[in-house]
Amino acid sequence: MIDLAGKRAFVTGGGRGIGRATTLLLERAGARVVVGYRDRKPGPNSVGGDLGDAVVARRVVADVVKSLGGLDILVVNHGVWPPDDVPLAKMSDAQWESTRRANLDAAIYVCRAAIPHLSEGGTIVLVSSTAGQRGEAFHADYAATKGAVIALTKSLAVELAPGITVNCVAPGWVDTEMARPALTPAIAKSIPLGRVASAEDIAGPIVFLCSSLARHMTGEILNVNGGSVLCG
Repeated sequence: MIDLAGKRAFVTGGGRGIGRATTLLLERAGARVVVGYRDRKPGPNSVGGDLGDAVVARRVVADVVKSLGGLDILVVNHGVWPPDDVPLAKMSDAQWESTRRANLDAAIYVCRAAIPHLSEGGTIVLVSSTAGQRGEAFHADYAATKGAVIALTKSLAVELAPGITVNCVAPGWVDTEMARPALTPAIAKSIPLGRVASAEDIAGPIVFLCSSLARHMTGEILNVNGGSVLCG
């Protein structure tokens, strides 16, 4: 039912986890996809660089547009989650700056560079987190930046309407390389659906938001967390 044939997509953080699963599903739906990566080159249709640098972000987006001949879909998925529990009172400037640069600055720089190239009827999907909605003790840097991504989504949805839709997916715990060291049996037991999400569980809703099935949705935060955080 989801047909993205002829659509041109850029997925940041596409080398692993949610980004890789999203890329594969977009391609199955017929889209042409370029993958953004920072540390791990996933394949020939990929571009690399530190998107937290505004100059690099402009260069990366320009390379994507040149490769695809335009842009219809932007999935802003990249990010970091520092795994150590650190109370804010003891958090270093270096950790805060690193998390902010990866999770927020890079999202803003990529969107700013890509928006002028998005086609009429194009779409942006940003990936946030349940932490951006309810906070996360000892990970205030991560929660704050992901909360800012939600605010960015809502701001851009109004700013870019009616020509471009902007939505957000907010996953809970996901079994990815980034989160796996912190996963415990207790986490799965705390989720009403009884399990931690797979990357594919998150990719499906992202691709839905990229499709015409979601054409009358913008500014929405789509929660994909197995019922662990119920947001009205």
